[in-house]
Amino acid sequence: MAKKARARVKVPKSIKSGTPFLVKTLISHKMETGFRTDKKTGKKIPRHILNKFVARMDGKEVFSANWHPAVSANPYTAFYTVADKSGQLELSWIDDKGDVFIKNVGVKVE
Repeated sequence: MAKKARARVKVPKSIKSGTPFLVKTLISHKMETGFRTDKKTGKKIPRHILNKFVARMDGKEVFSANWHPAVSANPYTAFYTVADKSGQLELSWIDDKGDVFIKNVGVKVE
C-alpha cells in the first residue's frame, strides 16, 4: 500500500461569481528523480515522482500540469481559476507508480 501523501489546499472563503481566484496547493512527496544512488548498495534509486496534476471544478478540468524530475520535493502549485457557482474543486496528483492522491475543497460563490 502506498504511503499517504498529505495535501494542503488554500482557496478564499468566498469569491465573487466570474472573478478569478487563487488556488494554492502543497503536497508531501519525496520526488525521487532516479539519478541518485543508494550510498549503501551503490544502486540507482528508482524514479518516483508526481508526474501529473489536475484540478477539476465540478468535474470540468480547469488546470493541469505535467511534471518532470526537476520539480522539487513537496511541490507547491498556485494557479488562478474562475467559478460561476458554488461547487467542489477536486485536485489530483498522480505518481510514477500509478498512485492517485485526491483532495476536495468546497468553493463558495456569492
